[in-house]
Amino acid sequence: MTSGTLYVISAPSGAGKTSLIRALLGRDGHLGLSVSYTTRAPRPGEIDGVHYHFVDEMAFQRLIAEGALLEHAQVFGNWYGTAEATLRSGLEEGRDLILEIDWQGARQVRERFPQAVGIFILPPSLAVLHDRLLGRGQDGEAVIAGRMARAQAEIAHYRDYDYLVVNEVFDAALDDLLAILRAERLRRGKQELRLAGLLANLLPGGEGIEGR
Repeated sequence: MTSGTLYVISAPSGAGKTSLIRALLGRDGHLGLSVSYTTRAPRPGEIDGVHYHFVDEMAFQRLIAEGALLEHAQVFGNWYGTAEATLRSGLEEGRDLILEIDWQGARQVRERFPQAVGIFILPPSLAVLHDRLLGRGQDGEAVIAGRMARAQAEIAHYRDYDYLVVNEVFDAALDDLLAILRAERLRRGKQELRLAGLLANLLPGGEGIEGR
């Protein structure tokens, strides 16, 4: 069995990352979501242990002190982090996993998992990004202005990633993500393991036609 692939997906707030990941998980049964820890309060509809592990700051700092987190970062005053043991266990079982984190966490993960595949999701324009944030109805203009400034700072790190996907038309962006998954699964290294029997039969010295 081949080990799973870790996909690190980042985007500025409002780019549609969470909705795209949810749709991607619904389309690909071999894909799972690595559930991160956070100190922020749950949003409407979020379930503890499904979307995040919601903990208080004392519990989060204890995870850091114990060395249990692969990466962690503070974003908008809240802490986010990924448990390393859980992530490694899932990959060793052969599952492909998505890690939804910001560029700071992504950089830490790539140091420990250089083979991880990085995907950055971009908005089609700053104007569209602003309208999406406004359309959420969750924040005032001052907060949105801060998110916009942070968005440009995050986008500046796009070179840290392997793939760029523009979320202008949702279905097209989803197709792009599915294409990335398919391409990564067809890489020679993984296919050599999956197709070892076929390759042995096709190469000189194999069973060939007589072995059919």
